[in-house]
Amino acid sequence: MAELTHTPARAIIAPHAGYTYCGACGAFAYRQVNPSQIKRVFILGPSHHVRLSGCALSSTSKYRTPLYDLVIDQKIYEELFLTGYFERMSLQTDEDEHSIEMHLPYLAKVMEHYRDHFTIVPVLVGSLSTEKEQLYGKVFAKYLTDPQNLFVISSDFCHWGHRFRYTYYDKSCGNIYQSVEKLDRMGMDMIEQMTPAGFTDYLKKFGNTICGRHPIGVLLNAIQTLQKTGNGHKMSLKFLKYAQSSQCLSMHDSSVSYAAAALVIE
Repeated sequence: MAELTHTPARAIIAPHAGYTYCGACGAFAYRQVNPSQIKRVFILGPSHHVRLSGCALSSTSKYRTPLYDLVIDQKIYEELFLTGYFERMSLQTDEDEHSIEMHLPYLAKVMEHYRDHFTIVPVLVGSLSTEKEQLYGKVFAKYLTDPQNLFVISSDFCHWGHRFRYTYYDKSCGNIYQSVEKLDRMGMDMIEQMTPAGFTDYLKKFGNTICGRHPIGVLLNAIQTLQKTGNGHKMSLKFLKYAQSSQCLSMHDSSVSYAAAALVIE
């Protein structure tokens, strides 16, 4: 049972796999959201199907969910387009990408009593360089300061196994799944420290297949931008739940890891 342990969330990190695999884990992040104060939800999801060196915005005006339609905030889209750093994704790209889509029913459910009082800002995040993560972090920092905004950072964690071309195994940890968990928790610790350079160094050292590493990098850079402005905000990012799709015991196995986190700004 997900409890209110780190709330109200200004941003959450949550997985985007099938709900039977990661739904319970993701719930720990969404439980920290206070829907009564949210007017706008930014959803940053990694691009799985198209090569992007920057970020792209939807070409539609709303997303349909099994509960009700979610309206895209065209005013914020205009502001983002005016920076010159965003392109428009095709409808085909939008429909093919699951990293944003899988969060929509969660949002619709959490916000159902305020369904006519909030908008969404979906953003598809490409394979960003360190410099571009900093750039987009600065762009989104001003929106992160607003307590009426929520950021949803879409990411699974380690994709382990030959089918993912990633088989890092530290045998001193015990079984493979224990090595994977230690590896993931090292990354989670770096994210909790909210230092973009530390997380980047971790990824370079271990190559962990965290598919939302660039959306996470953008969030960390937005946090760092706010820290540098010295506005007196106290920020705390905590992971609340960790899970794996299965426990790998042999090199023939495979698994995907999931983690849920919340950022609180006081």
